[in-house]
Amino acid sequence: MRQLTYLFLFLSVSTIAQTKKGNTNALFTPASEREQAMKQHLEMEKNSLFDGIAFRSVGPSIMSGRVVDIEVDPSDATHFFVAYATGGLWETKNNGTSFECLSDKNWMFGIGDIAIDWKSGRIYLGTGENNSSRSSYSGTGLYISDDHGKTWNYSGLNESHHIGRILLHPGDANTIWVSVLGHLFTPNKERGVYKSTDGGKSWKQTLFIDENTGVIDMAVNPQNPNELYASAWHRERRAWNFVESGASSGIYKSSDGGENWKKITNEGSGFPTGEGVGRIGISICKSKPETIYALLDNQAHRVTDKKEVDKEKLSKDELKKMSKDEFLLLNDKKINTFLRENGFPKSITVELVKEKIKKNEIAPSALAEYLEDANSLLFDTPVIGAEIYRSDDGGKSWRKTHNGYIDDLVYTYGYYFGQILADEKNPDKFYVAAFVIITSEDGGKTLKSINRDNVHVDHHAIWSDPNKAGHLINGNDGGINISYDNGEHWIKCNQPSVGQFYTVNVDMDKPYNIYGGLQDNGVWTASSQHYENVSWHQEGVYGWKNIMGGDGMQVMIDPRDNNTVYTGYQYGNYFRINKTSGESFYMTPKHQLGERPLRWNWQAPIWLSEHSADVVYMGANKMYRSLKQGEDFVCISPDLTKGGKPGDVAFGTITAIHESPLKFGLLYAGTDDGNIWVSKDAGTNWKNISSTLPADFNIRKIQASRFKEGRVYVCLNGHTRDLFASMIYVSEDYGTSWKKIGNNLPAEPINVIKEDVENENLIFVGSDHGLYASLDRGEQFYLMTNGLPKVPVHDLVIHPRDHDIIIATHGRSVYVASIEELQSANIEILASALHVFPAEKIRFSKRWGSKSSYWDEAWKPSTTLRCWVKEKGKYTLNVQTENGTSLFTQELELEKGFNAIPYSLECNLKDLDEKLFFTGENKQRYLTAGKYILQLKSNSAESKTELEIEEKK
Repeated sequence: MRQLTYLFLFLSVSTIAQTKKGNTNALFTPASEREQAMKQHLEMEKNSLFDGIAFRSVGPSIMSGRVVDIEVDPSDATHFFVAYATGGLWETKNNGTSFECLSDKNWMFGIGDIAIDWKSGRIYLGTGENNSSRSSYSGTGLYISDDHGKTWNYSGLNESHHIGRILLHPGDANTIWVSVLGHLFTPNKERGVYKSTDGGKSWKQTLFIDENTGVIDMAVNPQNPNELYASAWHRERRAWNFVESGASSGIYKSSDGGENWKKITNEGSGFPTGEGVGRIGISICKSKPETIYALLDNQAHRVTDKKEVDKEKLSKDELKKMSKDEFLLLNDKKINTFLRENGFPKSITVELVKEKIKKNEIAPSALAEYLEDANSLLFDTPVIGAEIYRSDDGGKSWRKTHNGYIDDLVYTYGYYFGQILADEKNPDKFYVAAFVIITSEDGGKTLKSINRDNVHVDHHAIWSDPNKAGHLINGNDGGINISYDNGEHWIKCNQPSVGQFYTVNVDMDKPYNIYGGLQDNGVWTASSQHYENVSWHQEGVYGWKNIMGGDGMQVMIDPRDNNTVYTGYQYGNYFRINKTSGESFYMTPKHQLGERPLRWNWQAPIWLSEHSADVVYMGANKMYRSLKQGEDFVCISPDLTKGGKPGDVAFGTITAIHESPLKFGLLYAGTDDGNIWVSKDAGTNWKNISSTLPADFNIRKIQASRFKEGRVYVCLNGHTRDLFASMIYVSEDYGTSWKKIGNNLPAEPINVIKEDVENENLIFVGSDHGLYASLDRGEQFYLMTNGLPKVPVHDLVIHPRDHDIIIATHGRSVYVASIEELQSANIEILASALHVFPAEKIRFSKRWGSKSSYWDEAWKPSTTLRCWVKEKGKYTLNVQTENGTSLFTQELELEKGFNAIPYSLECNLKDLDEKLFFTGENKQRYLTAGKYILQLKSNSAESKTELEIEEKK
C-alpha cells in the first residue's frame, strides 16, 4: 500500500492557503478560517436565543472515556490532571474521588498532551489527539493558562492539528519543546519539533522531515537538558487507506537543546529501519539517562515458520494458491472444519462448495476472499507488531529486549498506542501502555500483563510514583485506574461523565429509556430519569446497563414492546436482542459465495420502519431489507457507492439511510464517497440525486421530512479530508434540486441534522463543537449552550411523546432538555413582544419549608416560568390570586429569546391575609393549593398564564 500515490499530495500548502472561505475543493481548511470559525462560534454563544433551554447530564460515567495524558503533582500524588481525548481537561485533588473540568469555557476540546509547570502552576495544553484514530479530532495549537484553567491564552502552532508531546525545560521556565504530528488526513509542512525560549510567545521549527512525517514523542535528559530525543513517524491516513509506517520514521537526537537534530536509528544501529517503521514511544531512565527504551510498532510482515502450519487444517493462503483439481481431492471433513471455524453461513455446505467449483462458478480462492472484510483486514494482517528496544549508550546502539513476537499487545493497529515508561530509579524496569498494560523488571526479557478485571483495554497514559514503589496511575479508553501494588489490584476512578457516544435513541416506555453506542465501550441503556451520583456504590445497582460489547453502534427499538432492540458493533455486526431474556440473534446479511465481501462502514447504518416495526433496513455498499425482524434480509439495490478504493480501510460504504415517515418505501441512502440515492418504490429503482452537491464528501445523515413528502435534509462532512466547512442542505423535490441552509453557521463539520417531530420549522444540527437550532427551517441557526459543554455532538433524537431532545456527545456522554416551548413556538408567538408559556401543575405539600432530618436544609419548592422575549430588557413578574390579589413581585432582567425564570412559590408582599399562604417550619410563606395567575410585563407588553397547585391526594 506504500505504492499508492495520490495526486493531491503534490499540491503545495501555499496554494491551499489561498483558497477562499467555504471552498469545498480545498485540500484542507487553513488555520485562518478555523480561527474565524472559533470567533464566530464564541460570538454566537453570546447572542443565543436559547439560553432558557437548560440541558442536564444523564451520564453515564461508569465506562468513562479515552484518556490521552496524566500529569501528577510531584509533591502530592493525590493531586493530578487528566486529559481526555474529547472530554476536556480535569483535575482531582483527592486521588480521583472527584474531578473538576478546567476546559469547558474554552473552544478547544481535542487534547493531545498536557504539561504542568509545578512551580508556577502554569498549564500547557496541546490540542489535537495524538492517537490517529477515526474519531481523533484535530486541534488548533497550544494554549496556556496562568489562573488554573479559568482563562486560556492562545500560544500559536495553529496548523499543528495534532500535538504529541510537550516538554518543559527542568531549569528554565521559558524553554519549551513541542512535538507536532501535523494533519491527520492531509500533508502539511508544519510538522516536527518546535522550540520556544520565551514561554510560548514565539516558536521556531527546529526539526522538519517531510510533509507526511511528524514527531509523536519526545524525551529530555533531566541531568543534561541539552540532550533530547524525538521519535518521527511517517503516517498517511485517508478515508480508504492508512499507511502506518515509512522509511522516514525513526529516532532523532539533539545535543544542543533542540536546535539541531540527527537521526540515530540508521542502518547498523540495531534499531529497525525501512518502510515498516511505525509509531515509536520513547522514555529515559532518570537515574541513568544513558538508558533509553523505545516501543516500536513494526509494520513489516512476519516471516512465516513453515513448521507452525497445521497440515490438518486449511488456511486462507493455501486456498488462494490452490487449483480446482487440488481442492476436489480434499477430504470433506477438512473443508467442513474450515467452513465452520470461519463462521460461514450454514447454507454454505461442503457439497455446495464442491459443486460450484466443479462447474467453474467459483475458484477455491473464493473461500478465502469470502472472509476478507474490513474487520478481518484490521486484525489478520501478519505484521510483526510491538517490539521493545533498549539503548545503554544514549542512543548510539540499540538491541531488542525480548525474543520472538509480542502478540496481543498492539495487533495491526499500533497507530492507536505508543506509550512506554522507564522506571525513574531501576533501569531494568519499565511499563508499556498498549492494548493491555505490561511491565518488566528484567530489562524486557520477560513481560507481564497487569490488566485486571476492572481495567479497560487500550491504554494511552501511565505514571509511576518515584516515591512509592508500586503506585501507578493508568489512563485508558475506560478512564483512570490507580494501583498501589504494581498492578495486582486497581481502583477505578470514573466520576466524570466523559463517554464518547456515536449514537443515541429512545423507546416509548414510561418513563422512556435512552440507548446509545459508544467508542470502544459497547451499547448501553438507562431510564431517562437517571441522574449521576455515587449512591449506587451503596445500592449495588447502576442506572445504565450494558447490552452489547465492541464499539457500540446504532440502536433501533421496537415501539410495540420496548423490549426488542436492534444494535451491534463495528463494521455492520448487528443483532436482534430481547432485553428481558438476554437472547440475541445475529442478523447481518451476507454476500453470496463467489462475491467479494460486502463493504460495511465502521458505523454501518440501520433503520426500523415507522410503518411496520417488522421491517428492518441495513446499509453496506448495497441496501438490504428484512420483512421479518432481521431474519430474511434481501438485497434491494445495486452497489450505491462509487465502487470503493484500494486500501486497508473500509470505504465505498453506505453511511446513512432513512425511510420517509409519510410513505412506506420512500427510501434515501448516502455513502462515504459522496453519493445520495432515492427510491420511491421500496428499492425497485434508484436515482442518484447528489450531482449538484459538493462532491466526494461523507454523507453523515439524511432525514426525510414528516411534514412534506418531497422534503429531505442531508449533512455532508469533510472530517476525513481535514476540511471543516459546515454543509447542510434541503430539497423540496425528492433531491432533484438542493438548497444550502445554515449559512450563518461557523465552519464546523456537521455530524447530524434532525427535523422536529411537531414543529416543521424547528431544525437541529450537531457539529464538532456543539448543538444549534433553527426556528425557520435552517435560514438562521442559534447556538444552544445552557448546560452543554463545547464537545462534538454526534447524534440526537427527539422523543415523539415527551417533548425532550436527547444529545449524544462524543466526549461528555448524554444530555437531555425539554424543548416543549420550542415546539410550540409558532409564527405568532415569535412575532409577539412577550409570550408566557403554560406552567406545569404542582402538587401542594405541607412539608414545604421543613427538614426531613436535623442535618438537612429545609425543603424549598420551586417551579419555572418559561417565556419568549423579543427584546432584551427589564420585566416584572407578578403572582396573583384568581381575583387579582398580588402575592409576589420581582424585577427581572431578561435576555432576547427563550428565558427560564425560577420561582420558589413564595409570597413576598407584606400585610397579606394569612388564609392566602402557608407558613413552613422555616417561617417562609408559600402558596397554598389553588389556581394563580403568573403575569409578566414590561412597559410595552404583557403576558400571563395560569399556575395550578393541586391538593395532595
